[in-house]
Amino acid sequence: MQEKMKFGTRCVHAGEKPDPVFGAHTTPIFQTSTFVFANAGQGAARFAGKEAGYVYTRISPNTPTHAVFVEKVAALEEGDAGQTFASGMAAITAVVLANLKQGDHLISTNVVYGCTYNLFSEILSGLGIEVSFIDTTDLGKVRAAFQENTKMVFLETPANPTMNVCDIGEIAGMAREHGALSIVDNTFATPYFQKPLQLGADVSLSSCTKYIGGHADLLGGVVVGSLDFMKKLAPFVEYTGGIMGPHEAWLCIRGLKTLHLRMEKHAENALKTAEFLEARPEVEWVRYPGLRSHPQHDVAKKQMSGYSGMLSFGVRGGIEAGRRLMNSVSLCSLAVSLGATDTLIQHPASMTHACVPPEVRKKVGITDELVRMSVGIEDPEDIIADLEQAFGKI
Repeated sequence: MQEKMKFGTRCVHAGEKPDPVFGAHTTPIFQTSTFVFANAGQGAARFAGKEAGYVYTRISPNTPTHAVFVEKVAALEEGDAGQTFASGMAAITAVVLANLKQGDHLISTNVVYGCTYNLFSEILSGLGIEVSFIDTTDLGKVRAAFQENTKMVFLETPANPTMNVCDIGEIAGMAREHGALSIVDNTFATPYFQKPLQLGADVSLSSCTKYIGGHADLLGGVVVGSLDFMKKLAPFVEYTGGIMGPHEAWLCIRGLKTLHLRMEKHAENALKTAEFLEARPEVEWVRYPGLRSHPQHDVAKKQMSGYSGMLSFGVRGGIEAGRRLMNSVSLCSLAVSLGATDTLIQHPASMTHACVPPEVRKKVGITDELVRMSVGIEDPEDIIADLEQAFGKI
């Protein structure tokens, strides 16, 4: 039945069933660290993997709360199975370190979240894993980057914060030809607007802190892929222990129930805001995949059903003008992260991407005048009015 359900219905119903003990309608929070066995034989069978069931919250399937969340998000991503993590960065770290070893080569999108960049450039290189940061909007450059030891391609699309879009299907196909895994950070788009697994990627991962949770009240990450991939990932997760807590898993279940409704409004508001910004004399450029002016608009149209709530723009007058703008907003919150119900605005070069070396930021387009917005679900007229009054003060 669930396979035939449309996306919004899956948001509400996938993985959900009344609690078999008390009949609770809402999935309970199983706030426990361990589970009781009926006898020693059962405990041994579960630890040996011969019997399904729960053993300890660090060990998959963690708790019944986690299991519902994973089943729901896997249904939305159209994958076989999933695994939760304490944060998006914990998810990326697990996927990379469980599949790469000394001497392996990783191809990464050259515009990625600042902490992802430092994980790849500092931690992985220190472990003897070679990383090439490539402009993945250029398929020729991607094709030329493969080496005999390339084992993984990591894509972030749309990219944070430049909003670059790369062709998931084409690049996943290249990875397959070279025997490499293709991993997509789907945080900006969410499974509502983009399904990397259906486009050919091996793994889709997201920071649940953003749109999946949707209310700026949790940290979390999730990975979705094939059963074989998850079996390989499971020991790494169990031994390193970076899983999501039960309460956060419950909050993610709650968040997913309205994902389809929120994402439609985020995207509607973002497009109106982007069109407003394009018409402002104070703005040099706007990057939103839904605009025809976006350099990869045609690629976005091909692989996305909508364009989410993230955009960036350049303010004439550089960093000082941008700071005056951000200091003058009142409805919009000057804060990092994204995907909240309210509109957030921030300066990547001095905030989320400050850890990226200045010469690298400049090379990939994370310039000092770049301002990033996570457009919320308020009435769009109020978001635009706030920006308009702020422009009047720069």
